[in-house]
Amino acid sequence: MRQALTAWTIWARTIHVRAQHHREERDLRTSPRASTPRRYLMCPPTYYRVTYSINPWMDPGKPVDLQLALAQWEELRDRYRALGHTVEVLAPRTDLPDMVFAANGATVVDGRVLGARFAHPERWAEAAAHREWFRAHGYEAVREPEHINEGEGDFAVTATWLLAGRGFRSSPLSHPEAQEFFGRPVIGLDLVDPRYYHLDTALCVLDDSTDAEVMYYPGAFSPGSRAVLERLFPDALIATEEDAAALGLNAVSDGKHVLLPQAAVGLFEPLRARGYEPIGMDLGELLKGGGSVKCCTQELR
Repeated sequence: MRQALTAWTIWARTIHVRAQHHREERDLRTSPRASTPRRYLMCPPTYYRVTYSINPWMDPGKPVDLQLALAQWEELRDRYRALGHTVEVLAPRTDLPDMVFAANGATVVDGRVLGARFAHPERWAEAAAHREWFRAHGYEAVREPEHINEGEGDFAVTATWLLAGRGFRSSPLSHPEAQEFFGRPVIGLDLVDPRYYHLDTALCVLDDSTDAEVMYYPGAFSPGSRAVLERLFPDALIATEEDAAALGLNAVSDGKHVLLPQAAVGLFEPLRARGYEPIGMDLGELLKGGGSVKCCTQELR
């Protein structure tokens, strides 16, 4: 184990040196960060509870403080609105305790909606609830997928492509389906650590423009996928194991403000050094279900 950790440290430091070089070049040509108004879909945790386990974070033996969960969720919603973003609300259902994790219900790009098809039966009915919401709100291009995907849990959107996770939940067959539907290249990434069962637990898009920037935890990915990420994002912010384990990468960026779990303390200064404004959020009760800021937030592009 010590040898493996040493090799990992050497690899991480090598990536850090390369990334620093690219950042220095980028900083010479980067204008100040600017936020852009976003529109989000969220679902309150009115019926949230942990009575089953479908990811390593969930333990039915640990009770959820529902009032605290609701207060934490409301703080996140209110913070988005205070930053100038629009928050739409999806009505919760008594029989679907995981609906609070709204990011999983669909992926929306250019007004086109690729619905979800959940891997676990406990969440199957959420997909239809999301599709109904979109159709009721005027979306015309709403696709019920053929293959398993869990929305923005495993699809991360940039101006150029979609990054797509696979390995624990979403099927590899969902990647060509998304590419065909959205008309954007899809880059498949293999997840190998069950703690990071969705892409949005291991990677966050900080800047979704054509000059995209991300932060990610290399240990969540296969060697080949790490090489792909290094090639695509040579100046990425590399998260430590400690910050990843705090679900620090389950974050939302509007191009300037980055809302992330407050326990991911090691990410705050690196984000500030790149011109972002990190905002720590306490979603400890939602973490008991395996989610944090991003899991609670679906972006309506």
